[in-house]
Amino acid sequence: MPAIILGLLMASAALAQMVPQLSGNENPMESKDAKPLPKWVVDDIRKMRNYPDQPPVIPHSIEGYQLSVNTNRCLSCHKRELTEGSGAPMISVTHYMTREGQMLADVSPRRYFCTACHVPQADAKPLVDNSFKDMSELGFKPIGSDQ
Repeated sequence: MPAIILGLLMASAALAQMVPQLSGNENPMESKDAKPLPKWVVDDIRKMRNYPDQPPVIPHSIEGYQLSVNTNRCLSCHKRELTEGSGAPMISVTHYMTREGQMLADVSPRRYFCTACHVPQADAKPLVDNSFKDMSELGFKPIGSDQ
């Protein structure tokens, strides 16, 4: 039994050494200047989602937006009854539902803090390479499309 535990510990130590460092100083005790923050993409163009049910990214600046228990500036444009005047897309009907699926007259408290799921997009290099391929890139065609 001790030999198995020792083997597991050695294997986990070997794996830990193979994991690339994503950020931070190589020497954690060394002081370095922080890299400049990347610029936000604020072109107001809706971005294509990368996967089903992905929360849309925010295509505009939210600097200075107040988002607290008492105030939510996002809702001043994106709330269902205000979108006609603002031209902003309406928040999903799922934001007006309880966990049990019951419809509410106002935004659900669990969906009130928008930036828990929706984020501005930054013009930044990915930390790790991404080799994700959409199903359409793998040769699968939607049902009803020309084969």
